[in-house]
Amino acid sequence: MTNDIADQIEDLNPECCRAWPYEQDACLTCAMCASACPVAGVDDFDPRKMVRLVSLGMVDQVAHSRWPWICTMCGKCEQICPMGIEIADLTRHIRSMREEDKIPGILHKGLTAALQTGNNLSLPKEDFIFILEDVAEEIAEEPGFEGFKVPIDKQGARVLTTIHNKLVNTHTEDLKHWWKIFHSAGEDWTVASDNWEGTSWGYFTGNDDAVKTMAGRIVENMRRLKINTLLWPE
Repeated sequence: MTNDIADQIEDLNPECCRAWPYEQDACLTCAMCASACPVAGVDDFDPRKMVRLVSLGMVDQVAHSRWPWICTMCGKCEQICPMGIEIADLTRHIRSMREEDKIPGILHKGLTAALQTGNNLSLPKEDFIFILEDVAEEIAEEPGFEGFKVPIDKQGARVLTTIHNKLVNTHTEDLKHWWKIFHSAGEDWTVASDNWEGTSWGYFTGNDDAVKTMAGRIVENMRRLKINTLLWPE
């Protein structure tokens, strides 16, 4: 990937560099972003190189490479960049240029499922509720939490919390930490039974319309349940 791009730099038209609507042209190539990046070096990925290629106008080549999908979009590069370049947002925008059917499998499938069913697992509502209640029963067996129940679709609760999909898939134990804190603090909270997904699959695929759709569903849950405060762990 990198050799192909490097071979094209000599033929680059500098005028195309002005078209990209980001501040990457201010990059000093200091490599502080690379030093902070947790995945730098994977398939030769280097956020500094990616920013530089974009500033040279090689946007299409970067968009169809593997590099934007190696980035975790954690934002550590942005925090350390002395020029304030929003590298994670730049990556998100680059991802949006990829044809939908060419988005890496897990992200494409997750986005499709989330838009169709309200969660990336396509988990039926009854199964979701069963999992929540099963975890609640385990908490209720612990000293100090007798009688604990998970409030689902509680009207007028103070806090609505979304749920990361993995918490009802492979990490159900992690639900207990949140819920025990709520219980001990006497918090008035609830979970929605529909559109509970707390991961923005639209963001990770660069699909702004999907971001709006999924965020809009959460807002609708708040309106339906008459809740003013949102806890969005993801």
